[in-house]
Amino acid sequence: MTLTFRNLEKKDYHKAIQFAIKGMHFDWYIKNKLLLNLYGRYFWYLELNRATEIIALYHEDVLAGVLLAEISGAPKAHTSFGQMMYIKLFEFLQNSFAKESAGAYDAGNNQLLSEYLSDHSPDGEIIFLAANPDIPIKGIGTRLLDELQKRVQGKEIYLFTDSACTYQFYEKRGFQRQKEKIISLKLPYKKIDLQCMLYSKVIDK
Repeated sequence: MTLTFRNLEKKDYHKAIQFAIKGMHFDWYIKNKLLLNLYGRYFWYLELNRATEIIALYHEDVLAGVLLAEISGAPKAHTSFGQMMYIKLFEFLQNSFAKESAGAYDAGNNQLLSEYLSDHSPDGEIIFLAANPDIPIKGIGTRLLDELQKRVQGKEIYLFTDSACTYQFYEKRGFQRQKEKIISLKLPYKKIDLQCMLYSKVIDK
């Protein structure tokens, strides 16, 4: 099956959101379907408007996967006033109704980043990587990562992940675990313990 890199089409934003919901297991934390999709949209808009690299891989006309990265000093690849307003509104509501669990996750990652930055000077971050779970093609994530590495040779890149995601994917591709921390998310219906991790790699020239 042929895979080709193309500009990400706006009509495929919804698909990217669904990839994230499934691949990052957002449904572990949010049971209400409406809230789940609202959060997925928030997460996608947040990362999309940070990105300086947007890499989309298609199988014919079907989105196979997408990677977003933020590289220091590079211009934003996408900006939307409407999406930024959605982000601000969602964050206001999240801080009003789910501040404790959301704050714990962000605080854990911020601590990892602070410790990492004490002896590293990275050039950028992979902020989103997801593949279409309904396409029976192996290696989509690897193709996306390889394309990014072609674009950022010589740079040190880091990323956040956790034990709910397939973090082993990065280990197999040369990323080193730099920091880790166990956090507890207190949700309305249960408590979830997660291992948050920060990985990094210097992309060889």
